[in-house]
Amino acid sequence: MVATGFGGPEMLSVVDEPEREPSAGEVRVRVHAAGVNPWDFKSYSPAMSGGTLPVRLGAEASGVVDAVGSEVDGVRVGDEVIAYRAPGAYTDALVVPVSALTPKPAELSWEQAAGLMLTGVTAVHALTAADVGAGETVLIHAATGGVGLMAVQLAAARGTRVIGTASERNHDLLRSLGAVPVVYGPGLLDRVRAVAPDGVDAAIDLVGNDEAIDVSLELVRPASRVVSAVAMQRRADGITLIGGGPGADPGTEIRTAARAQLAELARAGSIEVLVERAYPMTAAAEAHRALQQGHTVGKLVLTAG
Repeated sequence: MVATGFGGPEMLSVVDEPEREPSAGEVRVRVHAAGVNPWDFKSYSPAMSGGTLPVRLGAEASGVVDAVGSEVDGVRVGDEVIAYRAPGAYTDALVVPVSALTPKPAELSWEQAAGLMLTGVTAVHALTAADVGAGETVLIHAATGGVGLMAVQLAAARGTRVIGTASERNHDLLRSLGAVPVVYGPGLLDRVRAVAPDGVDAAIDLVGNDEAIDVSLELVRPASRVVSAVAMQRRADGITLIGGGPGADPGTEIRTAARAQLAELARAGSIEVLVERAYPMTAAAEAHRALQQGHTVGKLVLTAG
């Protein structure tokens, strides 16, 4: 599945290509499921016009190793794995460096495994950058999105008190994960102060709008403990930016180290990957439209075959 032009999801198309044999240090994975993430549709948006076509989509997948190149140790044909970072993951046969693989926990479905890594490593990076610890209080904006749900669970596991913004229909879910829910929108600052009379130590922004940043800056000192993965336009406010945006900390070492930790937490049942819906790979455009609307809970994934 690729984007053949720059625009909206109508640009997506299935193409047939010969399967590539893995070279030295590479393996081929027969994909069972691939995670859907905002960058997938941003990568072929009109703002990216002038880039190389077709645009290969996806960054994470789960599947079974079906071919191994030379100079590969510790991975065999038949191994069940998660692949991340895995450019071009919207496919049925994915060739990646062996370093991109993490053993798939048997406790996760293919769909859950495909949705674990990108949201998980981003959440770990955000909590690390915010220096969130036990006994503290963290405010998480967009707490029921893919990254938000991971951050809620990881923070709670650290012994941190979590306040999460979400629409009221998702408040029971946040409570079940140990968070205190609040509705976003006008009056957010007062609502957070009401449930956190002793103050807020850090904030994680996964929305990127002015409300989230302004409220966070009112509550948190220093401003560097306000961490955003999306509000690149607010860099002058002294907040900490993470991810792939201009001036943001990519956190490569943190994210790489987090992969094994996330797999172990999932294996132990300490974190859950909530998949809202699985679409067939041929319905990738529909999945992208759903994610663009911004009201999904947890992850969307694509299934191959």
